[in-house]
Amino acid sequence: MPRWSAPAIPAAVLFDLDGTLLDTAPDMVAALNELCRLQSVPVLAWETARAQVSNGTLGLLRAAFPGTDPSRRPDLQQQFQQLYAARLVSETRLFPDMEPLLSRLEQQRIHWGVVTNKPRQFTEPLLAALGLLERAACTVSGDTLAERKPHPRPILYALEQIAALPEHSIYVGDARRDIESGRAAGTATIAVRYGYIEPGQDPDAWDADFVVSTPGELSQLILGYS
Repeated sequence: MPRWSAPAIPAAVLFDLDGTLLDTAPDMVAALNELCRLQSVPVLAWETARAQVSNGTLGLLRAAFPGTDPSRRPDLQQQFQQLYAARLVSETRLFPDMEPLLSRLEQQRIHWGVVTNKPRQFTEPLLAALGLLERAACTVSGDTLAERKPHPRPILYALEQIAALPEHSIYVGDARRDIESGRAAGTATIAVRYGYIEPGQDPDAWDADFVVSTPGELSQLILGYS
């Protein structure tokens, strides 16, 4: 049985951003490839790079520049962030079936929000450009608090903003740290297979309450509660 005591209608549904709510990989991988070309190193295969997107800038850089002198990392990180900012929403979109899900949640007055480790300098402009920032009941970025996922505090902070109880809420993510964060916060958890999952990672082993394979399945599962 799932570890939650929510009523038929959840109070809130919180989403991870990269690989869960938004398909940001095309723009993040394009920025990484451009950096690789500037640094005269081979670009990563698409699937290899895509699997690192949920690990953010540092995960992408570790994959593309293994063995790099630690003293070079801040410069590479700054270059990547500049390249990414320049194409933030060139190809990024909601995953299919997400817009109907968000609209249905709004129609039923169910709060939805974003809790991500992505820095605010990217999170808020990205959501704003896609018309989602004003729609989200709360947005917690990776630098909003001192703690980041898998710490439970970001999720708890988001729920505090909308006066929702963890046991009446759901957190959805595509990484083990998402599920760990949700479990520690006391929400129900849903792991999504369609996200940016590294080889060898098995969402069934993350101890999520539910695991879904497609955005459509996610929508059906959540709307089943509403």
